[in-house]
Amino acid sequence: MSPSRIEPPVSWPLETNNPPSKLKGTPRNIEWIDAVHFADNLQPKRYEIFGTHDQSKILFLDVNILDSTGREPYHGDVLIEGERIKEVGKVSDVDSLKNDPKVRVFHGRGRTLMSGLGDAHTHFSWNGGDLDRLGDLGVEEHTLLTMRSAQCFLDSGYTMCFGAAAAKRRLDVVIRDAINAGDIPGPRYLANGQEMARRGGELVGGITAFADGPDEMREVIREHVELGVDNIKLSMSGEEITEIRSAQDCYFTDEETAACVDEAHKLGKRLCAHARARDSVKMCVKHGVDVVFHASYIDDEGMDMLEEAKTKHVVAPAINWLIATLHEAEAFGYPHSKAESVGYAKELDAAIAGLREMHRRGIVVLPGGDYGFAWTPHGTYARDLEHFVTLLGFTPHEAIISATRGVAALMMQSHELGRIQPGYYADCILVDGNPLEDIKVLQDHDKLQVICINGRVHKAGRKEYVAPPVFGQDGNKHVIVPDLEHAEVKRPMQKQY
Repeated sequence: MSPSRIEPPVSWPLETNNPPSKLKGTPRNIEWIDAVHFADNLQPKRYEIFGTHDQSKILFLDVNILDSTGREPYHGDVLIEGERIKEVGKVSDVDSLKNDPKVRVFHGRGRTLMSGLGDAHTHFSWNGGDLDRLGDLGVEEHTLLTMRSAQCFLDSGYTMCFGAAAAKRRLDVVIRDAINAGDIPGPRYLANGQEMARRGGELVGGITAFADGPDEMREVIREHVELGVDNIKLSMSGEEITEIRSAQDCYFTDEETAACVDEAHKLGKRLCAHARARDSVKMCVKHGVDVVFHASYIDDEGMDMLEEAKTKHVVAPAINWLIATLHEAEAFGYPHSKAESVGYAKELDAAIAGLREMHRRGIVVLPGGDYGFAWTPHGTYARDLEHFVTLLGFTPHEAIISATRGVAALMMQSHELGRIQPGYYADCILVDGNPLEDIKVLQDHDKLQVICINGRVHKAGRKEYVAPPVFGQDGNKHVIVPDLEHAEVKRPMQKQY
């Protein structure tokens, strides 16, 4: 619980004005992601999304396949049967499939087919506004709000999400189960409960589970597990926007952190932690908290510890929260001058420098986090990928690998999620553009033109079902015509008097 505001110097460059150089070639983080191994007893319950007919078939023709194996995009076709991808690249008997009325055919016309994206720090139940009022929101209204957020993730091309805390005890669990039952649309989800904080160390009291000392923390963890959560969140450090609890302060003790890890792991659950302060990061690594959120003020000792244990941890920094709070919150009543004065400019610089160093050392850094505040609204999740490229030294390919293959590893389903390969779940998006050339294209929902999850089409516009007319087809019944969304209707000619 001791403050850690005296910052020791770090050995890596702190200058963040110039973006780091980007390497070409095979994405470096594939090797690092594949090396991450959480203990086998922490494997989440196996969830299935109900409702996909086992005889359903979807055929994507003429697509550039970005498969998240590290290979450069290549031209081909993709066949989906039931819930899973059947063939990739060259599809056998493709002519017969094209003419089969039972096969849903999408004409890619050179667009990019890639895995659905993943978010490593998800809050379905955040309301896009004042979190202090979430505790007072009726559970019925809050359930509807949470359901809407889950759909927004899927609408945004996100098919995997790792829960980072719920505003009410069972909200995440209920929404996860409804998604898996096929009752509501949403991504594959690992649910969390309310974040746990010490009394006097909370960030938002109305959405917090309080516990002091190892024994009470163990009890709260057991209560969470009984509710059916997949992950457990610790709120270990402060947040500058509170103005009373600095991001450089750690509120947990070694004994409390060790007890939380022991109890959660004993019950087969992984822990994640709000850990901005240097001491909180070191406690996470020392005692085995699996997922470290933020890590803004990591120091040399913490970096060395994290590097040594990098196969057991991932970092999800939620970098967009710092950027938006500093530069984009003024319209919502939080001026830039205020954000700077309480420390967000300083923290952003420290975080960028530290995250660049993590990426250089092969520590797995994953995108996503803290969307659902007023100035980090739902639906803007892919901004993280742009920040990874422009600020943290990731290549566009590495950013996409982190959001697909990387989040699949976090879900502990690397063998069946996050890639366009035979046998993998058919969670994919058809993008009108090349994200390796323009990573920002993934922020444009209009460019996400087909979204599939579990072998079912969640989104597809009308023209995806109507092949464009081609001169000479059908015995010259069609001429070359504009590719209009709807047929043009002209007034009949009338005699003029």
